[in-house]
Amino acid sequence: MSKEELIKKILELKERRKAIILAHNYQPPEIQDLADLRGDSLELSLKASKTDAEVIVFCGVFFMAETAKIVSPQKKVLIPVAGACCDMANMLSPEEVMRLRDEYPGVPVITYVNSTAEVKALSDVCCTSANAVKVAGNFSDKRLIMLPDMNLARYVQRFYPDKEIIYFKGFCPFHHLLTPEDVLRAKAEHPQAVFIAHPECRPEVIDLADYVASTSGMLRLAKELPHEEFIIGTEIGLLYPLSQVAPNKKFYHPAPEKMLCPSMKKIRLEDVLNALERDEFEVIVPEEIRIKAYQAVKRMLEIV
Repeated sequence: MSKEELIKKILELKERRKAIILAHNYQPPEIQDLADLRGDSLELSLKASKTDAEVIVFCGVFFMAETAKIVSPQKKVLIPVAGACCDMANMLSPEEVMRLRDEYPGVPVITYVNSTAEVKALSDVCCTSANAVKVAGNFSDKRLIMLPDMNLARYVQRFYPDKEIIYFKGFCPFHHLLTPEDVLRAKAEHPQAVFIAHPECRPEVIDLADYVASTSGMLRLAKELPHEEFIIGTEIGLLYPLSQVAPNKKFYHPAPEKMLCPSMKKIRLEDVLNALERDEFEVIVPEEIRIKAYQAVKRMLEIV
């Protein structure tokens, strides 16, 4: 089947099944082009929850599809490749969350949405890379637990020197691989470019950044800032939507061979077709976990 035939069949099935296709900003270009919505993971889930779609096909990694199910329990949620998982989300177990709660009784737990449903369900509130600083500032407590990304926690710590932020030593392997040397080399090669780093980058990389932003924040900055050249410190897949929102600007990557997430590149057009034809693969979140996880997400939305 040709690419054009695949797309035609997918669109026909999507219409017939009242489905919506979501694609994270790191997905392959052909998946982003196919999607009804693309963006950050929670942003996509919340937008999809407000549609009349009966089926959500989430092209991303597993925790993202889980989040869609958490906020849209009445909809069928499918992830086209069941093995598309987030290494950082899988680093933190529910048992480790309970251990931290026992070790620091009464300390609020703020959990990054890049986490499993079980971990969200054990948390007081969720956050995104875009709103983590604001969520942490909502607490008067002098100690906070932030999970599972130590780099995001250390970034938030910069804004609250009077607080102690306790973190689990989880990280995104691909953001964590970006080094100051990579950035300095890119800056030397492109002296007119400004450097935008993702909060999942290590602190010494953040120190070199002109701006720090989530993927959606990077897309917004690329459009709004007067600069013509940018060095982008996040997964390589973001360069595609950046080139679309600001086609007259230049975007460089400091370490493309390091910052490519294999899980984000697993989904192909054939997988999307299989999802719509065979309900591969349906995401199920037990209701007792879903309700608790939803409360953590809801508290975040009440703050931001």
